[in-house]
This record gives sequence, C-alpha cells and structure tokens, in this order.
Amino acid sequence: MDVIGISKAVANRLGCCGGLAGGGWRTLVLLAVALATSAAALFASSSSSSTGRVSIWFSVPFPALSSYGDVGSNSSTSWPTLPLSHAPPPLAPPPLPLGPSSSPVASAPPSPSPTASSVASEVKLRAFLRGLKTPLSSAPSPPPDTGGTATPSPTEPVNIPINEAATINPPSSPTEISNAAEVKVPTSLRETDLQLIQAKREIADAPMISNDSDLYPPLFLNFSVFKRSYEMMERILKVYVYEDGNRPLCHTPVLGGIYASEGWFMKLMQENQQFVVKDPEKAHLFYLPYSSLQLRTQLYVPDSHSLQPISLFLRDYVNSISAKYPFWNRTRGADHFLVACHDWAPYTTKLHNELREHTIKAVCNADASEGIFVPGRDVSLPETHIRTPKSPDSDVGGRPASERSILAFFAGQMHGRVRPILVGQWGGRDEDMRIYEALPAGIARKMSYVEHMRSSKYCVCPMGYEVNSPRIVEAIHYECVPVIIADNFVLPFQEVLDWSAFSVVVAEKDIPRLKEILLGIGEERYMTMQMNVKRLQKHFVWHGRPRKYDLFHMILHSIWFNRLNQIAVQ
Repeated sequence: MDVIGISKAVANRLGCCGGLAGGGWRTLVLLAVALATSAAALFASSSSSSTGRVSIWFSVPFPALSSYGDVGSNSSTSWPTLPLSHAPPPLAPPPLPLGPSSSPVASAPPSPSPTASSVASEVKLRAFLRGLKTPLSSAPSPPPDTGGTATPSPTEPVNIPINEAATINPPSSPTEISNAAEVKVPTSLRETDLQLIQAKREIADAPMISNDSDLYPPLFLNFSVFKRSYEMMERILKVYVYEDGNRPLCHTPVLGGIYASEGWFMKLMQENQQFVVKDPEKAHLFYLPYSSLQLRTQLYVPDSHSLQPISLFLRDYVNSISAKYPFWNRTRGADHFLVACHDWAPYTTKLHNELREHTIKAVCNADASEGIFVPGRDVSLPETHIRTPKSPDSDVGGRPASERSILAFFAGQMHGRVRPILVGQWGGRDEDMRIYEALPAGIARKMSYVEHMRSSKYCVCPMGYEVNSPRIVEAIHYECVPVIIADNFVLPFQEVLDWSAFSVVVAEKDIPRLKEILLGIGEERYMTMQMNVKRLQKHFVWHGRPRKYDLFHMILHSIWFNRLNQIAVQ
C-alpha cells in the first residue's frame, strides 16, 4: 500500500477529511503517521534489494523466444516476431551462431510491489536465478553400388488450413518502455524456457579450451563452444516422445540398410532414460517418432510417382497431435523435431505448413537449394549403411596412410546427374583414378568394394538422385579421406565440425580437374587429414548402447544446438 493510500485510510479512521485544512490534533496525527509510513517504505525497499529480492522487472534486455506465441496456457502476453538465425551457405565454415550480445545494459527501474497473481511466478524465477553462475545484469547475451532411390515427381502441395482453431496467431511486438532495454518479463515464461535462455548464455560465455582427453579440438569450428554446449545438453536437455501413431508407420525402427540412421535414432531414443521424460511439461524438445522408410514401404503406390498418400498421413498425424496436446500450438511446432533418412522425407512435409516451416527436420537429404531444408534450423542427418544390425559398430577400421596405393576410388550405379559425368571423365582412363560404373567382377574377386576403400587415399562420394550419399560415412569408417561432390549439400554436423580438416569438397563443375585437385594436396596435408578421419570415427558410429560423443549423441546435440540457435537472447 502506498503513502497516499495509508493517508486516506488513517484519515477515514480518525474522521478527518484530509490535509491541514481539517485543522486540529487529528491533522497532526495524520501527518506523523504519513511521515513514519514513508520512512518505513524506504527502509523496506533498501532491505529488499540488499537481500537479493527478485523483481518482475530486470535491467537487462528481455530474452525473447523468436518462435514463441503465448507461452502460458492462459497467457495474453505479446511476443516479438524475430527472424530465425541463419547458418552460413552450404559447404562453408559457418560463423558461430552463439555469441555474446552487444545490447547495452541499463540500470534497473524501481521495482513495483508484487501482486497476488505474480507471487508464484516470482518464486519460480527466484529459484531459477539462484542457480545462475553470473548475474543476469552481466551475462552476455543406398548399398555401396547405389546412390539412393529414384525420387518421383511429387504433386503440387495443396494450401490446406492446418488446425486453424488451435493455431496461435503470429505474435506482435511488446509495448515499448521509456528505456528500450528495460522490458517486463512475462509471468507466463516457463521454467524450460528460462533453462534454454540461460544455457545459450553459458555456451556463449564458454571459456577457451585447447586440449581435451576425449576429443580432438582441430576437428571443430569452435571447440570451446561445442564442449560447453554438449555438457549443457547432458545436464539439461529433456525430450518427450509422443506415444501416438500406429505401427509399423510409427515406433517401428528399421535397423539395416542405407536408411538405417532414422531407425537407430528412434530405437535408442525410445530406450533412453537420460534424456526422455514422461512428463511433457518438463520437456525442452518433442520427438515425432515415425519412419520415413516405413511410410514409403507401406503407403507409396508403386509407379504412381505421387507422394500424396505419405504427405496426407504426416499432415493428419501432426493435426491429431496438435488437437490432442497443447504443446505443438505453444510454439507452432518450433520445439518439435523429426528424424527421417529416406530421400523423399523433406518433400513429404509440404502439406503441413508449420511442420515444413517451423519443425526441426533431421534429414539425410539436406539440400539447401530447394527451400525446404533450412540451414541453422534443420539438421543434416548422416546416411549410414548398416550391413549387420546386431553389431552396427563391427565394420570399422582401415589401413594406415603408408599402405594406401590407390589415389582415388568410386564404384556405383549411374544415379543422378553427377555420376555419369564422373565416370565419363575418368572411368577406365587413369590407373591412379579407380572410377567404375560398377565394380567389374574380375576386379571384385581380387579386391572387394570395402578393400578398395581401405586401400585408397581418397574415396569419391558423388551425389545420387539426391545430394546425400552413404559413402561419406563409409569413407570415415574405412579411414579414407572423403571427396564430396554435391553442390548445395549441407554436410552433417556442419554447425560444429570443420570439414576442411578431414575432407575435400569439389564443385560439380570441377570434375574434369579432379586428379589435379587431389595431387595438389601435399603429402603432409594428406597425412594430417587421414589421421583426422581416424580421430573422427567415434562421432559417426552407432552402438547398441549409446556412448558419449557417438553418432546418437551427435545427432541429438545438433537438434539441441539448432533449437538454441532459434532463441534470441538480447
């Protein structure tokens, strides 16, 4: 209660109409009470600041979530619409998306007294802020001889309203205050949101690390950022896995073949006890566990050249989830993710606008030129050819550099536009360049496909019908330096890995110069890259039980990292 209110209350109690105009002793008593109350209020304000009282006003820029609408179930808070952070052009080392903010920090305005409706939120904020390491006011802000399945021409997407009644309208900008850096924190901000905001601040503030007993720093664009981000993921991240969806389309992983990445991730995610939570209110991310390979097998009509049945299934699947649960509509799908390796996976999201535009898509067909895969939000899923599902990590290893007598090797079917050019230019014309349309039977009897990769300095990995190829991971497994020929391909884990340290990227137009480019790499440089490929193996291997920094954890980290990349801390 303020001084004026106390004055009025005392005046009414004493029968005085107020002020000195009333005269007499009652006026003197009223004046004394007003002065005493004012002094008490000043003392209380000083005491509360010295004891660390958390106010609902902060002297730091408000950490807005770029893709959030009203984040509370009954919230009327307006949020700013912010552009998504963009990753660098494909095949170029990206600038770090996580960095300190340059926004100025202003002094705090006087804190208003908390109302009854804000007490619960203040208690939650108080508990969260007690765990901060730094005060908010100082924190910176196909099998080996194939290249994949032919892609039919999908039908034109239909503009269908998606769950209009439940979808939150695009948020508007908050009301400006006298100082732009002083913005009221909405009481509807969830604890999981606060955790992500603080995680991004800590990652941006990561101390420099140059040595590590488990990892090799030169493999990473910024090892300090990766290390801190991975540690924060292990400590904080919680994932809710939807149980909805009929088998085998959902919850039935395929663990063998060239599209096994989606199956192994699904299996290990559903079995996981470290990251998976049963209470969705505690989740930072929500997993849509369907199999793009099962959809292709069960729903595609052979020779129809139409993805409509698969796209309709996904549209209805997401609509049923958004109607049954509140979580999709809170962010319009921005904190949801899918993991799909079949070539068609990106195209089958076209009938659901929010699934295509907001959801994190971890897909093998990571083509940045088609406008579906968005670098910096979506994740390039490594395509892994699993020959022995019971032992996915058994077929790993190669010869040392000194025992690799073949300069470059490729054998495969003539899928897509690049391979015919490659074979037409180099097939059977140069002993150093072992480039084949298919490995001839006479040669295969003497040296198998795998032995060729283990005996070659460079393994050529041209795109097939789509930009992705399992040969990239195969080359890493067999310790052969991958030579990637696929314009517009966003390489796996490109947001954290420095691919120039262990691979060669050649533009499609430079295929005639391929031998010249490879011979131009000095012996010392080649030896370094080949050793780096061996060091890199642990990040591209599946295990029956996940191990730290393995392929399961790297995929999950990229999903976590790119979700943080969408959160603007100002």
